Amino acid sequence: MTPISPQTVEPVTAPCSVLPSTPEFDVLLACCRAPTHDLAEHQRAWLREVDGGRLVQLAEHHGIVPRVYPCLAASDLLARETREALRHRYEANARRALALTQELFRVLELLESHGIAALPYKGPVLADQLYGDVAQRQFSDLDVLVQPADVPRVKSALCELGYQPGIQLTKHQERAFLASGYEYTFDWAGQPNLLEIQWQVLPRFYAIDFDISELFRRAVPAQLAGRTVRTVCPEDLLVVLSVHAAKHAWMRLSWLCDIARLGRSPAIDKEAVKSQARRLGVERIMATTFAAADALLNSKLTVERGFGGEPCRAIWEEIIPTMAKGAEYNVESVSYFRLMLRMRERWQDRMRFLWRLAITPSVGEWSVVRLPGPLFFLYRAVRVLRLGVRLIR
Repeated sequence: MTPISPQTVEPVTAPCSVLPSTPEFDVLLACCRAPTHDLAEHQRAWLREVDGGRLVQLAEHHGIVPRVYPCLAASDLLARETREALRHRYEANARRALALTQELFRVLELLESHGIAALPYKGPVLADQLYGDVAQRQFSDLDVLVQPADVPRVKSALCELGYQPGIQLTKHQERAFLASGYEYTFDWAGQPNLLEIQWQVLPRFYAIDFDISELFRRAVPAQLAGRTVRTVCPEDLLVVLSVHAAKHAWMRLSWLCDIARLGRSPAIDKEAVKSQARRLGVERIMATTFAAADALLNSKLTVERGFGGEPCRAIWEEIIPTMAKGAEYNVESVSYFRLMLRMRERWQDRMRFLWRLAITPSVGEWSVVRLPGPLFFLYRAVRVLRLGVRLIR
């Protein structure tokens, strides 16, 4: 798969009108919208109002330093120390991206030697696909998709490279985790969560059930640093990235930048995207994600028109001010789970979400209460009790 060449989009000339914005966030949006590394004259004028430290902090938080630094590197309207801080982060990201790319090759070669099929996605693969350069996207870990049945073999193989799983589970816990969870994080050489081995796209309680075997069947070759790897096809990838952004309440501009760039590609089969979204019951998530990208980045996504699900305008108008502040959405709060419910267009998906959320124990329950193997089934009751206490509080 060659790097995706999106259609040219003209930069917007004014900040997004739906949010109580800040000069710093407006500058970040201008940098993300610009089809080149040059800001328009009126956009450069915004630099006179920004807090340099806050600008750097927001760029790092939103994962868009590779977008921001080239736009602002030569601006004499920005303090020298601010430009130097951006340059330092830009170069540090480039070094880390190159190191992680080499580490990904090492992991893939190991898995291949054990006969384990793997699909790297996001991270350096997505950077090369969308931007033609692994250093032009900010990422801090590696994501590799494997078949659920291969997870125990993957864990064993990674020990050969010195990787250690971030959590230690008993036999009963691991069996339950493989059924209800979606990833193992692995630490290496003192670096926590460097590698994520995933056998699903989301935890089961979200009630968005991707067919992993179909993702593997539709996988395509992609070029990465001069080598060929297999990865998720563009149509599946667009859906995967959109539900991942929704899972995190769209709190990073970088995710919308990626989705906008991928979605504008003429190579995308719009009907395949719509069919997959309809099957999974995520049309409203997709439409809302595209609407947010339009509002913030003037993305003009080619796949948005004709989507069955209507974008939930109230949701992204609620989310965008939080993004502008660089705040985090509390994904353990009742309001977050209400948000996830509002994002589903089918009542049966909402009911599945609530049911699975209520009865699916996780690491939290296993760490709070220690039950012997024969009583493992009682963790469902522990889960219900913990949720009840949280709702009362």
